[in-house]
Amino acid sequence: LDAGEALRRIISTLTNKNEDLQNFLETVDNTLTGLQDESWKVMSELEAELELLRSTLEEKGAELRAAIKEEQQRKEAELQNQLSEGKFALLSCEELLEFANQTLTITNEEEFLKVTKKRSKTQNQRHEVTMAPAFRLSTRLAASENMSQFTVDFSVERAELQRLHFLPVPRAPEVDASSCVARDNTITVAWRPAGEDAPDGNSGSGRVGCYEVEYRKTNRDNALRTAGEACWEKIQDIRETQVTITDLKFDSQFIVIRVRARNKTAAGEFSEPVVMETRAFNFSFDAASAHPELKVQSDTVTWEPQGVKGHDPRLKGKDPKPSRSATPSPNKTAGSRAARFAGESYTVLGDQEMNGSCHYWELRPLADWKSFSVGVAYRASLGRFDQLGKSSGSWCLHGSQWLQTTLSAKHNNRAKALEWPLPQRIGIYCDYDNGDLLFIDVDRLRLLHSFRTKFTHPLVPAFTVWCGGISITTGLQVPSFMGNFLSTNRSLSNLSQ
Repeated sequence: LDAGEALRRIISTLTNKNEDLQNFLETVDNTLTGLQDESWKVMSELEAELELLRSTLEEKGAELRAAIKEEQQRKEAELQNQLSEGKFALLSCEELLEFANQTLTITNEEEFLKVTKKRSKTQNQRHEVTMAPAFRLSTRLAASENMSQFTVDFSVERAELQRLHFLPVPRAPEVDASSCVARDNTITVAWRPAGEDAPDGNSGSGRVGCYEVEYRKTNRDNALRTAGEACWEKIQDIRETQVTITDLKFDSQFIVIRVRARNKTAAGEFSEPVVMETRAFNFSFDAASAHPELKVQSDTVTWEPQGVKGHDPRLKGKDPKPSRSATPSPNKTAGSRAARFAGESYTVLGDQEMNGSCHYWELRPLADWKSFSVGVAYRASLGRFDQLGKSSGSWCLHGSQWLQTTLSAKHNNRAKALEWPLPQRIGIYCDYDNGDLLFIDVDRLRLLHSFRTKFTHPLVPAFTVWCGGISITTGLQVPSFMGNFLSTNRSLSNLSQ
């Protein structure tokens, strides 16, 4: 026997070690795949940055080339204009010089005076016009041959490019476990930046630009043994050092959370994972316990009558009339011999028991419903034809729109009418240890009714549906607003005692 026990311990140890090694290998494989993906991503980002740098340099080069070309064209135009004016003035001077030389060759004084007088009368104005360009022409150049625009010095930029390196990768933040809260099916996670890292929005530094949070569900309290379970859910582009994750269904005992920082282009390593307990009451409908005329689908139950009498057309009318034929009698229910419930006990139970602690779930009536009950019961206390609230081992809230609108609490074949509109969302709270069973109108935050008793056997959620259907929401924590109802309920209970 001792050898067998030792062998079983060895087998158990080897099984755990084998599982750990499989998880480790899977983690290594995932890390290798992630490394390949990350390196490709970083390479792509580097090429994009270099292409952007090249395009920026080309744009600046085109701008400088255009400036040089513009100066060249302007100076060429000014010099060409001076050249044309100078040639015209030179032509005028040569013409006058030739006339003067010809005049000086005349030796006869009378003829000389005659020629000069005649020419002065006929060409005096022309001579003035001809001489004007020569005297107005400036001999100073309009433009120099030096290019004033080429004054760019790229030595500083060249030195900067030679010093170019990757941005520093942000270090892993530290999750502040004391500030992490799981409440009302939401999780608030807070962390501290590592060292000098802080979100500053400065794309030119290595500091943190944003954070990324990843989480996944697990039923293990060891974060290192979560490989191969649920995939990581991601929340990106977080600018603060905390985040609240909402609309969660707590269908596992724990959630593992990790955080990493990211700057402009690089993401750092993840923080050490933190495991948060998210235990809640999870159950489903026990389809094997359902009445044959109840159809169970996921989180909904609908009444689908069988036989001719079950399809009473008056149920679809606007003014239905009461009739026992609206529901089949116990001895005529199809398949009643094999069913857990039969006759007019249109009941289905939950598949999880409550034998301690606090539990909470919610119910919503579906469209066209006529009657439903919701509560808890001892599994063995309900016979095949028993209805909720008519035995000492079942407690329920009953709503009806058949003939008239009513809301009542039922237990041990006694009913208490409740003066309150029919809720569209009902919360059910059961504290097994203290014997509290409360029904809440969640939309109006109103306590509909409370039972105070001592539970002696394991309880199961129980439901009755006739005409229409209901849906349930499970995986819910006990809401924080229940504290007000519990304190008020216990104060009234103590006062009555």
